[in-house]
Amino acid sequence: MIHYHGTPIKPAEAAVKSLDGRHALIPFNDPRQIEIAAEVAQSFILDNAAYVQWKRGITVDWSRYYQWAEKWLKHPGCDWALIPDVIEGSTEDNDQLLSEWPFGSALGVPVWHFHEPLDRLRRLAATWPRVALGSSGRWAQPGRPGWWNRMAEAMDAICTDGQPQCKLHGLRMLSVSIFPKLPLTSADSTTVARKNFRDSEWRGRHQPHSAEIRALILAERIEAFQGAQRWEGLPQQLALELNADFQLEATT
Repeated sequence: MIHYHGTPIKPAEAAVKSLDGRHALIPFNDPRQIEIAAEVAQSFILDNAAYVQWKRGITVDWSRYYQWAEKWLKHPGCDWALIPDVIEGSTEDNDQLLSEWPFGSALGVPVWHFHEPLDRLRRLAATWPRVALGSSGRWAQPGRPGWWNRMAEAMDAICTDGQPQCKLHGLRMLSVSIFPKLPLTSADSTTVARKNFRDSEWRGRHQPHSAEIRALILAERIEAFQGAQRWEGLPQQLALELNADFQLEATT
């Protein structure tokens, strides 16, 4: 499984150290470290930054994203780009954006959002070589009990004998409590970028104080784990925890 680490990672020296020989995600709204990724990373992907724009309530000019993507998709280290999407949008909204994508299926990855019908996921999996899974709606927070139940529905919808019908990318799913349970080809997160500067994450006399070393440790901890080889349903312990949480919610 490929682990894509979101940027920017501060300072630049920490980005160089933690991305050297690894894989990076470059967001359209803040692409300042794309030159670093192009130079030192094994590969990188382009993020349309729809999540950030959605959180901030900003309208995106997708023509500018296409211009930026066109340049970098030609780079030998660029794997693919996320096709523009509307996170809380309808099936029609997002299908319209798919129809406008100018670079073909080899270089673009559509997003299926958790609030969308499973039929759309099946359709995307049957027609695209790779599909990104995006948390949304009442399943907006990866790893929550309800989120796992929805993920199980998605996996059951597109897996045959535990194998997905297409390659899968997990958006914001690069948590060791999530991706080792799923047959993902790749996943991303901004864990390294967010945590290497949080002093509260690093306590004790032997903890590193250098941002560069912190970023390196975080990346190595994540990459010590791999995705599952196949979908075998929710692990028994996780299923028991989800059922207990559901019963608790029902009585409160």
